[in-house]
Amino acid sequence: MADAPATFLIARNPDEESSLPYLLRLPLEGGVELKARELWPVTARVYCHPLEEGWPTEAAVVEEVGVRRCARRGQAIDLVLDRGRNNRSQFVFTKSRPGRDGGRSMIFWQTARTARRSRPGTRVPTRRAPGPAELTIEVDSNERYGYRFANRPVECRRRALNAGDYAVLGPDGAVVAVVERKSFENFTTSVVDGSLGFQLTELAGVPSAAVVVEERYAALLKVPHVQPGWLCEAVTRLQVRYPAVPIVFADSRKLAEDYTYRFLAAALDHHAEPTAK
Repeated sequence: MADAPATFLIARNPDEESSLPYLLRLPLEGGVELKARELWPVTARVYCHPLEEGWPTEAAVVEEVGVRRCARRGQAIDLVLDRGRNNRSQFVFTKSRPGRDGGRSMIFWQTARTARRSRPGTRVPTRRAPGPAELTIEVDSNERYGYRFANRPVECRRRALNAGDYAVLGPDGAVVAVVERKSFENFTTSVVDGSLGFQLTELAGVPSAAVVVEERYAALLKVPHVQPGWLCEAVTRLQVRYPAVPIVFADSRKLAEDYTYRFLAAALDHHAEPTAK
């Protein structure tokens, strides 16, 4: 018999004295069970707590949705549901600020929108980058789920690039600047297996190049199965070895996209008239 499809379960908490009226079950590691304050993180992050007493048989199911992806990524669990709206979210496992108890464990359920609202300082600037009125960016044909540069004066053209994921061409048609985009998972994997060093070698051969990471630098300290600080040391050694190719931790995907746009525009403007810069 085929395995039953994985589902995300939401039920009402029969414990009327609890301040967390909903129960959640994620199809991961035998079933991750939590208590939650809301049905979904619509306007703000939702506080959750482990369901230590076990799933109650009398819990009334509110919703059961098919799951397209449920995977642990460091200190978070990514959840993608099989429906059109309210389908992508994340459970973040963290700790409160250190106190007498050394920091209390906390779980927050968030979406991309509620995460941005919880960090208002990371709003993407809207000022147009210097250079041509419309920037033509070459996107590597192997780039999947790439940047769209929405609301930017950008035309994207797909082609095979020898290095990087995004590039701009000079007046003679030669590549003058490239950006290698890295999700955090891909970045850490490439550091551990050594492939990032080979990529940096190729990027260093371009007049202007950069690697942009869609995460904070501090996340390097929270990667499981790696000794704390090892990744930080490996990254700094690579940066010293290839000083012409900066590795930029852009905090989020949106800020990484904004950095890519501005870096390429600035590089093209710089290389357009090198004697005047």
